[in-house]
Amino acid sequence: MPARDYQQECIDLVDNLPPGRYLVQMATGLGKTYTFTHLKRTGRTLILSHREELVRQPLHWYDCETGVEMAASHASPTAEVVSASVMTMARRLERFRQDDFSLVVVDEAHHAASRTYRSILGYFQPEKVVGFTATPNRGDHVRLDDVFERIVFQKDLRWGILNGYLCDITCKRVNIGYDLTAIHSRNGDYAPGELAEAMDGTADAIAEAYRKHAKGATLIFAVSVHQCQEIAARIPGAVVVTGETQNRAEIIERFTRREIPCLVNCMVFTEGTDMPLVETVIIARPTQSDSLYTQMVGRGLRPHPDKEKLHLIDCVGSAKPGRLQTAPSLLGVDLSNVPERKLDELEGELFDLPVKAVSLSDCPESWIKNVQIVDLWAKEQNYQTHGVNWFKLPDGSMTVSLMDRHRLTIPCPDALGNVKLYSGEVVPMQEALDRAYKRLNESYADQQYVWDANKVKQWGRKPASEAQLRVIRRRLPKFDAENLTKGEASQIMNRLCYGYKGHGR
Repeated sequence: MPARDYQQECIDLVDNLPPGRYLVQMATGLGKTYTFTHLKRTGRTLILSHREELVRQPLHWYDCETGVEMAASHASPTAEVVSASVMTMARRLERFRQDDFSLVVVDEAHHAASRTYRSILGYFQPEKVVGFTATPNRGDHVRLDDVFERIVFQKDLRWGILNGYLCDITCKRVNIGYDLTAIHSRNGDYAPGELAEAMDGTADAIAEAYRKHAKGATLIFAVSVHQCQEIAARIPGAVVVTGETQNRAEIIERFTRREIPCLVNCMVFTEGTDMPLVETVIIARPTQSDSLYTQMVGRGLRPHPDKEKLHLIDCVGSAKPGRLQTAPSLLGVDLSNVPERKLDELEGELFDLPVKAVSLSDCPESWIKNVQIVDLWAKEQNYQTHGVNWFKLPDGSMTVSLMDRHRLTIPCPDALGNVKLYSGEVVPMQEALDRAYKRLNESYADQQYVWDANKVKQWGRKPASEAQLRVIRRRLPKFDAENLTKGEASQIMNRLCYGYKGHGR
């Protein structure tokens, strides 16, 4: 199969790079697996995958001897391409020489900052390490600047849609009543057995979501074979597809001809399946994994003459904040300062969601919580904010609201911790923070009580004053201001007096 123009552009670019460690961002549906399997090989190649179900998937692209390092599988010493589970390879390094591979490909490279990846990448000495990720840049991700040298190629979801390689997406949230707040995590996702138990009894609500909101050929992702069967039994004409299903190709063909209205599957169509017509994807398999979520959605991103757009339906319930992946995750939108009571309003056209998230986070609870969010972010990323009263927006950018409707903004840093300023200059995030602090001191020293968070912290733990409460009650009559501290009241008043919707510099 010939490469698309942008795939060939990426292949040629990477092939001609000098030895080093590079990062490629390519949205789900644009064919990153095809791209990395067609990179030039001057010696043996190692492919590292975070999820076990993806380990074997790339190998069908190669016309040479391949091998697998995962569980009971061991690659032959003569295999030219070895595809490995990260967890397994970390335990089997002694089976390989440090110079065994000339090329190491890291799939789902946004995980590469973890200790397991580091142990592998620190052991091998290839000419090139090339990381591929579909995950968008976002300010709360672990930085990869000590793993990769630079980002060399980027094609995001918006680019894919605007250029006709992917279809547009409209999003819907449906609360089906599950509760995941007590579910444990295992390998970066919900523990499978506990998840299946928590989702038991939701089949009626999922089928109702299908009847009310699905359009055309529908693909449902469920948590287990049992749940697949329970859901399909409630949808006339629905067909269950599991790992044991023998006639998948025939079923997909009938589905594409609209003879089957709905396919219900359990981890079968997450990667590499060619499905020409999917008009609706229903996510009834809650996940914390951004890569798994994008793979599920990716089954419906292929354009088709009979399809206007993809209808994406997230079946949601109670979950710990920040863990559940939903439609905004596709754009890297951080929902940590959107109140839970407002999350159900976060639906509609995909590219409208970042603006909606900003609007929904524009409330007193979020203004107070944002201080903690920024402090935690700065500590995790080892950034010095100089005590500036930064406000972190859902798109990962940082902003300070000033008097006279002015605003100082730093865009979201990329995966390597760099920021592209409005001037076009690219600088490390810390340098952007330093420059902003210098500018605030030089141009807005008279407004220090607005932007200097340190001044608030010195007295902020005491109860809010009556003067503060009078202003807040007058401007926000429905907000319960009884137990506010002076610091919290100051944050609210800062947003009321100086914050505004829009963009600034």
